[in-house]
Amino acid sequence: MLNQFVSLILVPLLKYMGDLPSRRTRTGNELTDQIYDGPLKHEILRDEIYCQIMKQLTDNKNRLSEERGWELMWLATGLFAPSQILLKELTAFLRTRRHPIAVDSLQRLQKTLRTGQRKYPPHLVEVEAIQHKTTQIFHKVYFPDDTDEAFEVDSSTRAKDFCQNISQRLNLRSAEGFSLFVKIADKVISVPEGDFFFDFVRHLTDWIRKARPTRDGSIPQFTYQVFFMKKLWTNTVPGKDRNADIIFHYHQELPKLLRGYHKCSKEEAARLAALIYRVRYGESKVELQSIP
Repeated sequence: MLNQFVSLILVPLLKYMGDLPSRRTRTGNELTDQIYDGPLKHEILRDEIYCQIMKQLTDNKNRLSEERGWELMWLATGLFAPSQILLKELTAFLRTRRHPIAVDSLQRLQKTLRTGQRKYPPHLVEVEAIQHKTTQIFHKVYFPDDTDEAFEVDSSTRAKDFCQNISQRLNLRSAEGFSLFVKIADKVISVPEGDFFFDFVRHLTDWIRKARPTRDGSIPQFTYQVFFMKKLWTNTVPGKDRNADIIFHYHQELPKLLRGYHKCSKEEAARLAALIYRVRYGESKVELQSIP
């Protein structure tokens, strides 16, 4: 196991920090995948990786190497915690360091202890954030009424927490029935509420890459969008939550009505058409002339 650690984890760690020459640049998450994949799968390697990072950060005279070492510490503390034996030493290490990332790493470690460990290595968004010295990640979320807002999300954010934060910001009465959806390539998939947000996106991105390999063997890059929509309508009562009606219910059901999915009489259809016109054009009567 030790030899495996040296070859599969220690070497890419030193390459990331710049202490070993590497043909590959630090852009992307190839090196971080090699560093954290093993510890995520094998508990025995988690203490090893933390010990190695602490060792590299102790009396490191190379400022660039030290900065990159703190990036690795920040990423590690958002993924998994060490054993109880090493936890005390790691906590003391982070508390006694003056580097600004040390404080945030300690907070991330404490949150990981509360919420549990991740399943997958850091997503590219997380890696690029810390490489740009940004410890806060804001993610744009799109809504059915064609609006969007940015929400803070961290390595320990689960989909359920994300949904709760969004519903509170939008002043919804409840997050019940709502879900996050990730759109990538031509797929739109609901995020299970118990999943870590970045774990789900990472897993989905990897799956798309394997399903659609490039001809030249290069790693394809897929962008994704996050939507927040109503998924379950069982307990939905129109008029009970005005904000939910305006932002979600109306805009999600309108396309279904226009495609004929709702059964209604001619009188109901005419009344609904008048209401739709009022929503779209207000008091204007100009557009009435274009109606056959």
